[in-house]
Amino acid sequence: MSVPTIMIPLEKILQVGLPETTNIHYQLTPDELVQQAVERGQGELNDTGALVVKTGEFTGRSPQDKFIVKDSITENTVHWNNFNLPIDEKYFHQLKKKVLNYLGQQDEVWVRDCYACAHPEYRLNIRVINENPWSNLFAYNMFLRPTDDDLETFEADWHIIQAPGFYADPAVDGTRQHNFAIVSFTEKTIIIGGSGYTGEMKKGIFTILNYILPHDRNVLSMHCSANMGEDGDTAIFFGLSGTGKTTLSADPNRKLIGDDEHGWNGNAIFNFEGGCYAKVIDLSEEKEPEIFHAIRPGAIVENTTFLDGSNQIDFASKKITENTRVSYPLTYISNALEPSIGNTPKNIFFLTADAYGILPPVSKLTPGQAMYQFISGYTAKVAGTEAGVTEPKSTFSACFGAPFLPLHPGFYAEMLGEKMKENQVNVWMINTGWTGGPYGVGNRIKLGYTRAMITAALNGELDKVEFVAHPVFGMMMPTSCPGVPAEVLNPRNTWEDKEAYDERAKDLAQQFRKNFEKYASGVTEEILAAAPSID
Repeated sequence: MSVPTIMIPLEKILQVGLPETTNIHYQLTPDELVQQAVERGQGELNDTGALVVKTGEFTGRSPQDKFIVKDSITENTVHWNNFNLPIDEKYFHQLKKKVLNYLGQQDEVWVRDCYACAHPEYRLNIRVINENPWSNLFAYNMFLRPTDDDLETFEADWHIIQAPGFYADPAVDGTRQHNFAIVSFTEKTIIIGGSGYTGEMKKGIFTILNYILPHDRNVLSMHCSANMGEDGDTAIFFGLSGTGKTTLSADPNRKLIGDDEHGWNGNAIFNFEGGCYAKVIDLSEEKEPEIFHAIRPGAIVENTTFLDGSNQIDFASKKITENTRVSYPLTYISNALEPSIGNTPKNIFFLTADAYGILPPVSKLTPGQAMYQFISGYTAKVAGTEAGVTEPKSTFSACFGAPFLPLHPGFYAEMLGEKMKENQVNVWMINTGWTGGPYGVGNRIKLGYTRAMITAALNGELDKVEFVAHPVFGMMMPTSCPGVPAEVLNPRNTWEDKEAYDERAKDLAQQFRKNFEKYASGVTEEILAAAPSID
């Protein structure tokens, strides 16, 4: 067994239920964990020294196999739906016991003490127990790292127990199939089995913070990226996959607070995490230099393949999955802000890649519209990559993170609205998708134009121009913007067939209204009044 960097708090670790005979590797360094993973044949190094692993059967989260224990804490507070699936506490207890017994039968396990929330007032101490070293390295990268002094008095608030090699018996254990991720707010424990996908750990903690912080601490939890300018002005970016959230928040002229998970209290934005978990499909140095150069010793690259005859990653390959990713500490980003705490935001950006070509490339939202769009969480993607498939497909994900929200989306939206009004925050919708027609007819909005619009909003230059209302969606469109041709700013003007635009806009409005029906009973009149018009 490797010599740990500090003494193992064995008695505290065993309190969770691990057998005393367990061979524990505690708080190992990244170098030690990488070496152990390679020695055990669980990964190999690429040409830059990063650890390349395969997560096995699951290369992404399995939302239908994630459960929340339904008990006295959650029964009447959790918004039970297709993402928040209930499970009886008896199944949690029996599975936790089985998982711990399984880990006790292994030759060794890996334990790490870490925490979430960069703001000291909301720090959540986490003890992670893993079946393999590279999963433990993921915990080192993605969560915040305590000092040796912190570890001397460390008491775990929550536990993550992860055993990819343990399979549940659905007939006995109350699961849908052999894999599972179960959260118990009473036991303050997340148990994960049957899946090696490391993102289940990350999103498990995000899920509990999305309950604890808004419900108990009056802190808005958000699935967003955030950065801060030289003058201390903070901006936050919401957006689903493919909308440009990581790309547009990675501004060399601004400090990165974080790329995925944040909280907003009375006077600050703070990162939940200590690392980044970025997609690497089609990654290039030219397109994403910060991510590209973060693939170095200590980083974990998941589910990629190598170019033939080399240990050079083939970033274009989708042989295993399109969801190829890299995990690395936030310190690997050259302009990362430390500690990861920014000021109250002045600007909020909702990013959408509207493949229908309907929404304006930049528009300003009222508080009611902002809350409506926040709950909608809209983007539209091309339906598939098969030959001849060109029709866009709408995607709605409440608050831009529906799978991780235990409370009703209206709860988060109203908190956002209150903070916007209290701090007089500008909220902008940015369409990074199509203009001049839908996908297959129009063109993708130029990245240079999008950057110019965001820069103009951040610099206050859009405060000085005229705006007109979109006739269907109501958001206010600027009539001019530095660095952007005026004809681009109103999407209807970019369509050759104006009547076709009007019909498509009405159709998209109907999709918004239909999607919103399931939330209507839990929101205010102000939000309902912000629905798009279909008259």
